This record gives sequence, structure tokens and C-alpha cells, in this order.
Amino acid sequence: MKIVSLLGSPRTNGNSATIAGHFMQTAAGLGAETQTFELNRLIYRGCQACYACKTGREDCVLNDGLTEVLAAVQAADLVVLASPVYYGDLTMQLKGFIDRSYSYLVPDYLTNPQPSRLSPKKLVFIQTQGQPEESMFADIFPRYDFFLKWMGFTETSLIRVCGIGPASVDAVPDHILQQAEAVARRMLS
Repeated sequence: MKIVSLLGSPRTNGNSATIAGHFMQTAAGLGAETQTFELNRLIYRGCQACYACKTGREDCVLNDGLTEVLAAVQAADLVVLASPVYYGDLTMQLKGFIDRSYSYLVPDYLTNPQPSRLSPKKLVFIQTQGQPEESMFADIFPRYDFFLKWMGFTETSLIRVCGIGPASVDAVPDHILQQAEAVARRMLS
């Protein structure tokens, strides 16, 4: 199984990256082929609304740091999207990727029963937030899950941690790392 992890945090060793790293380490130990991209280290542009991916191309026309990422996600069986909550949403780094993934949709995606160019994939969505109140930002995953299903993510799993903010990676509770391990085992079975 090929797994691609996209880290949306600008903090290399932040909490969302630590959880994703534990997931990927477990998956690799179970025999998966893994690849991780730190989106903050790449230079890329947002979607240009040029519609080239809908009028003659089947991929994004931009050639930048996301070109390899988009191709890797297309070839993957499972994708991990990891982000802390910044100002009530995903980080710009991950949102930029999601906007560019518009290229995965066929031209008539709104009416087509098969809206995606991607083969069906599994998704693990990791969301961390400093806000301890669980009702705050609970809308983020459902909003993105709606669009991610269009893209062909048929089986999704959420790992959400509230109340861990910009602290050291030691702040990730052991039970969350165990949850990441359990999700990896389930998704690879």
C-alpha cells in the first residue's frame, strides 16, 4: 500500500506533524510504502482558476512545488492530511493543496456520478487545536470531507485533538499516539 502524508503545519515538529509521523511510522512497520511532504517547505501558488484542468488537461497546469505532491497523491492508496487550526480553519499550506486538488475533478463533476479522476482512496485527517472546547472548530472536518468525497476519498478517519497548542511535541498525549497507531492498523487491514 502506498501512503502519502501532507503536513500542513509550518512547524516541522509540531503536534499535527508528530501525530502524522507516528501514523506513518506504524504504517511503514506494517509494510506500507510511505512518503511525507512538508508543505511549508515547498514553493507553490494557489489555484489560478484557469480551468485548464477542465478544458484540455487532466492535471494542474502549474509546474511548481505541488506538482510532485499532486502526482504522489494520485498514485497513493491512502492519504494523510495533517493540520493545526489557525484562525478557525486549516493552515494556508494545506488549504493551498486542497484548492489545487480541484484538478482531480472531471469537467462535469457537479453532475457526473464519478466526479473524480482519482481511483478510490482512503483518507486520514489529523486536526489539532489549542482551543480545548471540542465544539469549537468541529465544523472543519465535515466541511472538507464533503469535497474530499468528491475527489474519491471513500473511507475517511478523523484524529482530532483539542487543547494542545503551540507547545512541544511532548504535549501530544500517549492515548492520541495510540489512536494514530490503531487507525493505521485499521486502515491497512
